[in-house]
Amino acid sequence: MQSARQWLMPNLIHITDLERAINFWRDHSPATGEEARLCREAAALAEPYAMMIVNGQKELPADALGEAAQAAFAAAGPAAT
Repeated sequence: MQSARQWLMPNLIHITDLERAINFWRDHSPATGEEARLCREAAALAEPYAMMIVNGQKELPADALGEAAQAAFAAAGPAAT
């Protein structure tokens, strides 16, 4: 159960947290069709995740995410500790 406190998105997003959010959406809304299309939330997060890999980044500023990716990341909630 989530805390009653409001979760605040971090200023910097680590690549493992972005991957966790993608997996959250993949678990909640599995890929569909023969092409295994990602749900829109996972797809919004997949692009910055791929760019982080290509550029060798481990973190990126939260405001570098587009609006849809920010919303998907926030809705996935904080990482489990």
